[in-house]
Amino acid sequence: MNQAERQAKIESYGRAGEKLETALKALPQAAWHFRPAPEEWTIHEVVVHLADSEANSYVRARRLAAEPGSTVQGYDEMQWARALNYSEQSAEEAVELFKLLRRNTYHLIRRLPESAWANTVMHSESGPMTFDQWLDIYERHVREHIEQMQGMYAAWKTQNHA
Repeated sequence: MNQAERQAKIESYGRAGEKLETALKALPQAAWHFRPAPEEWTIHEVVVHLADSEANSYVRARRLAAEPGSTVQGYDEMQWARALNYSEQSAEEAVELFKLLRRNTYHLIRRLPESAWANTVMHSESGPMTFDQWLDIYERHVREHIEQMQGMYAAWKTQNHA
């Protein structure tokens, strides 16, 4: 990824909190606990997942910046949702935590020297991860989950207004 592409991704990464809040305002609370299928998440659970994912991302970015060559741990997202009882956690607090973590990391990565973007870590499940790969994954992560939540809402509307 060249420097201009990276800068555009960094700026998009930094706007994710606003994008998430805007998307959530368009999804009525009545739809937030609708489960499209037994093994699928609800909108509420996706929101809580985003906070946990962001906490992992926060640590990974710091390992990439401060401890290149170190190992970052993968995690079982579905197991976290079950074991941590995502449906009972506060979605509002999850959004606030997401925004705080994302904003803090945004300020970190936009000031990194160009040389830091060559750093890599070893992901416990997927192998080597470059800083650019990390940015690509997390820049699109919220957008992908917003699309997922919009699909859940569409399914809810079909089921509740058919």
